[in-house]
Amino acid sequence: MDRPKIYIDGQEGTTGLQIYERLEAREDIELLRIAPDKRKDVQERKKLLNAADLAFLCLPDAAAREAVALVENSRTRIIDASTAHRTADGWVYGFPELAGQREKIKSARFVANPGCHATGFLACVAPLVRLGGIPGDYPLTCVSLTGYSGGGKGMIAEYEAPDRDTRLDSPAPYALGLTHKHLPEMQKIAGLDLPPAFLPVLGDFYKGMCTTVLLHNRGLKDKPPAEEISRLLCTYYGNEAMVWVAPFGEAPVRLYAGELAGSDRLKITVSGGREQTLIAAQFDNLGKGASGAAVQNMNLMLGFPETRGLNI
Repeated sequence: MDRPKIYIDGQEGTTGLQIYERLEAREDIELLRIAPDKRKDVQERKKLLNAADLAFLCLPDAAAREAVALVENSRTRIIDASTAHRTADGWVYGFPELAGQREKIKSARFVANPGCHATGFLACVAPLVRLGGIPGDYPLTCVSLTGYSGGGKGMIAEYEAPDRDTRLDSPAPYALGLTHKHLPEMQKIAGLDLPPAFLPVLGDFYKGMCTTVLLHNRGLKDKPPAEEISRLLCTYYGNEAMVWVAPFGEAPVRLYAGELAGSDRLKITVSGGREQTLIAAQFDNLGKGASGAAVQNMNLMLGFPETRGLNI
C-alpha cells in the first residue's frame, strides 16, 4: 500500500513547524513540501491540497476557510488547527479522549483541532458534565496560564527581543473583555448552558500551560468532595495513554505550567476538600494543546497507532 501523502498548509508557522518536526522522520507517510517562494501561491497550494490524502491547515481563520474551498476532490481529509471550524456543522472536534470522539475522528473527513486553553478546560470539565457531576447551568470559572509561543511568531519575537518591554517580565492577564475566541468550543463541547468566566494569562516562558477550574462543591449534584471528583476523573481517563490523573492527596505545593513542556501528554491534578475543589490541567500548549493533538488525530484518521510519533 502506498504511503499516505501529507501536506501542511502553513508549515512555516509555529504549529506547522511543530507538526513537521513530529512527522519528518516517519517512513510510513510521504510529506509533500511547497517551495519557499510559492508558500503564498494559491495555485501551488491548491495543487498540493488536492494531491494530499490528508492536509493540516495551520493558518489564520479566514485563510483556513479559503483552503478548504480549494479542495476540489472528495478524498483529501483535513485537520484544521485554526478556530474557524471548531463549532461548525460537518466538522468533528478532535479531542479523542472525550467520550465518543475517538470513533468519530477515525471516520471523519474534516476534523477541527481543539484550542489550547479549550483543551485544558475540557479535559477537566467535560467528563464531569457528561457524568452528571457538574450541572449544565453551573457558573464555572477558569484561569489558564500559557507560554508566549501560543501567540505565534509575532509574540515570540516580542518576548525574545533583546530590548523588549520590561513589563513582559511579569505575568499578563489578557482577553479582559471575557470574550476569548476559545469560549464557543469550551461551552459547546462541554455541554454547558453558559460559557465559563474565563481569564487567560500570558507568562514569560516559551511553552507550557496550566489551566485551572475552581468549584464550589455545594453547587454540584450530590455535593461531592474533591476526592470523589478525582475518582470520577481517574475512572474516566483510566485507559488513556495521553491523559492521566495524579493520585488524590499527592498534589504538590505548586503547579508549574512548564512541567510538561516538550511532552504531548496532559496531566490532571485534583485538590481541595468537602467545600471547594481545584482541577488543574498541565500540558504543553504546542503539544497536546496544538501540534501533538493534530498528529494524534492524523494517526487515528489514517489507521496508525494513536501515539506514533508523539512525545510521551
